[in-house]
This record gives sequence, structure tokens and C-alpha cells, in this order.
Amino acid sequence: MTSRERFLASIRRQPTDRTPVWVMRQAGRYLPEYRALKEKYSFIELAQTPELATEVTLQPLKRFPLDAAIIFSDILIIPEALGQPYHFRDKSVGGGIAMDYLLDSEAKIDALDASGIEEKLAYLPAALRMTRQEIGEDKTLLGFGGSPWTLAAYMTEGGSLKDLAALKSLFYSEPAVFEKLMHKVTDAVIDLFKMQIEAGIDAVQIFDSAGAFCPSHQYEAMSLKWIKKITDSLPEDFPVIIFAKGMGHQKDALCATGASVLSVDWTIDLPSYYDSLPDNVAVQGNLDPLILTASADVVREETRILLEKMKGRHGHILNLGHGILPSAKPENMQVLCDTVAECS
Repeated sequence: MTSRERFLASIRRQPTDRTPVWVMRQAGRYLPEYRALKEKYSFIELAQTPELATEVTLQPLKRFPLDAAIIFSDILIIPEALGQPYHFRDKSVGGGIAMDYLLDSEAKIDALDASGIEEKLAYLPAALRMTRQEIGEDKTLLGFGGSPWTLAAYMTEGGSLKDLAALKSLFYSEPAVFEKLMHKVTDAVIDLFKMQIEAGIDAVQIFDSAGAFCPSHQYEAMSLKWIKKITDSLPEDFPVIIFAKGMGHQKDALCATGASVLSVDWTIDLPSYYDSLPDNVAVQGNLDPLILTASADVVREETRILLEKMKGRHGHILNLGHGILPSAKPENMQVLCDTVAECS
């Protein structure tokens, strides 16, 4: 069985040997080996050097029996490829993400260059191919990217997200300019995903982290129509996971994008959510990431509670309800994996 076939089997609502488990944003800040690399290289150097990105991608798999390798990258490589680089502010001034300039005029939107995305981001498929060579067909290989709405939010906010006033004002007051920006970003994301697919990923995850800034009745126009344009452009039946932070209540609209899996945060009652979805849509989630900062007993109990609730419901990928925290204890990740193995 190929890794793609194994992944597809895990998200179908049919009996499987065990619940697959992986963690959003697996690589990273909670692992001492990652911190050791960060003392030598910047985040951007790690993400844009194929050998280093591969090394970071594999770090969690070398420690824990996870079922997927999630490539080490960043959603903001798309703005950078379009001509709007980013960096991380020094912690002495508060830290966080900063774009090198603010996208605050139509002229700057016009200047965004969506050509040659494949060449500009060639380091990413190189890292994917290296990772696949290391993991073979035993593990699922996941690619990812930001939703166009979320990427445009960073670009017009100038960095870490606040209230999205600039992007929402563009939507309401200058719809033609908004559409121009969204088409450019969407086309770049499509290029990104196609090159990831060509490099051998088994599924792609779209992070709509800024979705909750959308008024409910405008969510489709602001964000989902652009996600659907992406899913429509991909090979037929290629698996797409959508994580829309704070937007679990929009499940019907999210399913209409063509998503294969909906990833939900910890505020959702997962069994009832699962039961309300179409038979061809699986779920991913949704442990509170904070449990990994608590005791082993808490991790074991919370994991067992979720698994017991989902018992008999096939097509569930055990995951956190958001990215893993820097304060997570590595030993708690082992407890989580062990508990899944015991309960499967």
C-alpha cells in the first residue's frame, strides 16, 4: 500500500487498525534538537535550506510514532515569492512577524509579481523529495499553505494579525482592488500546491487562521470562494484538509469547498460534529494544545476521553486543536502517542 492509499484509507469512514495521529505544526519549538538548530540558523534559513528543512521535518518522527511528516515551511513564503518579504521582530521589541513593507495601495498590489513561483520556491519541493526519500512509503507526507484570505491579512496588516481593518475595508470599499489582490495570491497558492503535489505529498492542508475575522454571512465571499478556486484547480479527489480557526460552525460552507477533512479546534464537540458531516468528509482534531504543558496524567485522561467519544467513528485523525506550543513537554507527546496505541 502506498502512503497515499494509506492516508485515503485512514480518512474513509470504514474500520481501520488504529486511529492515525499527528500534530499540526509538529516541528519545532518544544524540541531541544530544534532549539539547538535555531542557535545556529534563523527560521528563514531553516525553512529555505532543503537539507535543514528536511532535518527539522524529521525530528518529531525520530522521537515519536507519528503517522505523518509535515514539511517544515511557512505560509508566508507566498507573500515573499510575490515580492513582499517577511522577517521576525527581535524579542526586545515584542517579537512577532513583520512584513518588510506594508501592502497599503493599489500600486503596491499591482507590483506584486506572481510569475515564476516554481523557481522562487524551488527549495520547498527539494525538501519534500528529500523527506520522502527518508520516510519512504511508511508515513504520510503532508504539504500545506495559507488560505488567500489569511495571507492577504498578513500582507495588509504588515505582520502579526490585529483587526484586519485594512483588508476588510478593501473588501467593502474597493471590491475591484480586493479581487485583484485575491486573484494574485490565490494563483500563487495554486502554483505552490501543484509543485508540492508533483514533489510527492499525499495531502495538503490549508490554514485559514484569519477566517474568524470574517462576518458569518461574508465568509464565503471573503475567504471560501478563494479556497474553492484552489481545490477546484487540484487533481480530482486529491485530499485537502482545511483548518479554519474559530469557524467550525461554518461546516456546510467548508464542506462545499471540496475539503476531504475538516480540522477543528478544541471548542467543538467532535462526535456530534462528525455525525453532522457528509459521509465523504473526515475530521481532524481536537485536543487542547495546553494539555501538553500539564501532567502526563492529564494528557492520558484527555486523550482517552476523546478516543472514547469517537469510538466507532472511523475517519478521525487524532490531532491538537491548533499548533503545538513552545511550552509543550516532549515527554507528554510520547504519552499521547502511547495512549492512542493502547486504546486502538
